[in-house]
Amino acid sequence: MKHMNHSQDNHYGHEQVDNKYSESQENGKNKHENQDHSSHMDNEHEGHHDHHAMMVEDFKRRFFVSLIIMVPILLLSPMIQMFMGVDWRFSLDSYILFALSTILLVYGGKPFITGARDELQKKSPAMMTLITLAITVAYIYSTLTVFVLRGDDFFWELATLIVIMLLGHWIEMKSVMGASKALGELIKLMPEEAHLIKDNGETVQIPVKQLKAGDLVLVKPGEKIPIDGLVYDGRSEVNESMITGESVPVEKENGNEIIGGSINGEGILKFRVTRVGDDTFLSQVIKYVREAQDSKSSTQRLADKAAKWLFYIAVTAGTITFISWILIGKDLNFAIERAVTVIIISCPHALGLATPLVNAVSTSIGAKRGLLIRDRAAFENARKLNAVVFDKTGTLTKGEFGITDINEIEISKDELLTIAYSVESNSEHPIAKGIVKEGKKLNLKMKEVENYQNLPGKGLKATIEGRDFMVVSPGYMRSEKIAFDEKNYEKLAQEGKTVIFLLERNLLLGYIALSDIIRETAKEAIDTLKSMEVESIMLTGDNQRVASYVGNILKLDKVIAEVLPQEKAIKVDEFHKQGKIVAMTGDGVNDAPSLAKADLGIAMSTGTDVAIETADVILVRSDPKDVVTILKLSKATYRKMIQNLIWATGYNIIALPLAAGILYNQGIVISPALGAALMSLSTVIVSINARLLRID
Repeated sequence: MKHMNHSQDNHYGHEQVDNKYSESQENGKNKHENQDHSSHMDNEHEGHHDHHAMMVEDFKRRFFVSLIIMVPILLLSPMIQMFMGVDWRFSLDSYILFALSTILLVYGGKPFITGARDELQKKSPAMMTLITLAITVAYIYSTLTVFVLRGDDFFWELATLIVIMLLGHWIEMKSVMGASKALGELIKLMPEEAHLIKDNGETVQIPVKQLKAGDLVLVKPGEKIPIDGLVYDGRSEVNESMITGESVPVEKENGNEIIGGSINGEGILKFRVTRVGDDTFLSQVIKYVREAQDSKSSTQRLADKAAKWLFYIAVTAGTITFISWILIGKDLNFAIERAVTVIIISCPHALGLATPLVNAVSTSIGAKRGLLIRDRAAFENARKLNAVVFDKTGTLTKGEFGITDINEIEISKDELLTIAYSVESNSEHPIAKGIVKEGKKLNLKMKEVENYQNLPGKGLKATIEGRDFMVVSPGYMRSEKIAFDEKNYEKLAQEGKTVIFLLERNLLLGYIALSDIIRETAKEAIDTLKSMEVESIMLTGDNQRVASYVGNILKLDKVIAEVLPQEKAIKVDEFHKQGKIVAMTGDGVNDAPSLAKADLGIAMSTGTDVAIETADVILVRSDPKDVVTILKLSKATYRKMIQNLIWATGYNIIALPLAAGILYNQGIVISPALGAALMSLSTVIVSINARLLRID
């Protein structure tokens, strides 16, 4: 991968420096056998995304069906009838209650029972295990009261708990819809067909997967390069910005390497295939993304931590309660009833809504602020971040060129810009687009251009009103020994700017400097992060000169330039070893591995699908200042979750000892009706509190 100096504009044939790509690939080759695994990976990730959508739909369906079944269960429940002051009992009503509850447990409780099995297999009980414990104990005890024991059933508790927990899970899953399709999106970057040059010179279309090392391939203007190779004929500029992070298109000619997935410019290139299958650059990026996603620590959600402790409390308290009453001499029925009440109360209804409601509100607030939250666990832990790593091109900068300096010599500034604007309007080059944009902004009148020519390695040539003009590079100026202000040029070059010169028959009329425009809000974002004691770091594939210039303007804490995609992920690992909790903000394919590796991956919505699908949070407005909003919203969300968990579980401090019968001899014992009232109250409080979530 060739890192370019912005001041050496490849549109005009500038020299190239520092070929790090070849060396990196030789050191990091994947030794897997050559095989076409693209369609399998694509299908796998599409399937994962579809599976998530199906799960959301499944929870929704189970919730509504369970809600319908719950209604007759509540109406048939003796405890609910007593609570309402009515008596609707009839013969065999308890058997109907049992049948309906069995259906509800099997259908509505299935996701929790399955989830509990998975949690226990991992030896990490959490929310699913706690819910399963409560509904299983309620069902078994209630069934015994129908057929064996004397006592009040808890079928109503089973029904309401399942319905509320299904509602909570549905709300949460619906609020954050979207599983990562990063690897599938990487596959889509590659064209499916290539122009193979046969031995007789004839060109034929073949699938890219059929290409072998050594095959000769033709790339036409504007096409994606189908696979990695070495140019042997032709000359063109190749846009590698989304692959490597290099903001200026790179001039490619005989002997230069090209990367599959990058976009060819206006010339024709012929190249020899050098890498296929798992050895290609993009396959290496896929490999690094996969490894980063696999190694990313799975953070346990706050609600799961609370559920884990409540599970242990429920089992312990229930066991102690049962044993204590048996030892005291109470009958088996009483001991079981007390133990069951303790276990059921340990799984409060409000716990099922405590975090999902906060998540739904925070997701809504985030969306209004231009944040799409994809991974809740990563977002929740954003409150702990102490370092934010930024890519440069397309993240801190707009990824598009704008004019910074105009130096007129023989003509006026307006005339200089008008001529450049008229000539460059025929080109699709990023530099040309920057000049055209400025011309339109100033409402300059475009002049008619004749005899337009693109001179590979030199610049552009055209005739305007009978006068011959050229827009050329510093390299052309030096090769033709045309004098210009070298000192001022070097000053501009040191600032990471690209300079073009306007000539009329070798007479220098003036020159224009351009650079990748820094986003207006980037400085404010960095300053705010500093005030929050969060370190700001730039990690870019662009060259050191450009990176340093941007870093100095924004006053970043650290600038690291000329890094490859896999090196970015390695750098994130190094930050982790230094004790940093890291967010990575980027927009290109080259950012995907580090986005996956970071504690929080943040993608600009204007970036590649790969970056977007790899990220945990997407910035819809592509505004660096929204990184600050993420931190603030995460902290506010966490505070609200803590409050809700306290409301959801706080009553256990009073209810559990009373349910266990600690004051039984004093005539004070919690009844199922009182337990239900307390649970309902905590659920209402949790719901209201979630709606009060705000950020500055």
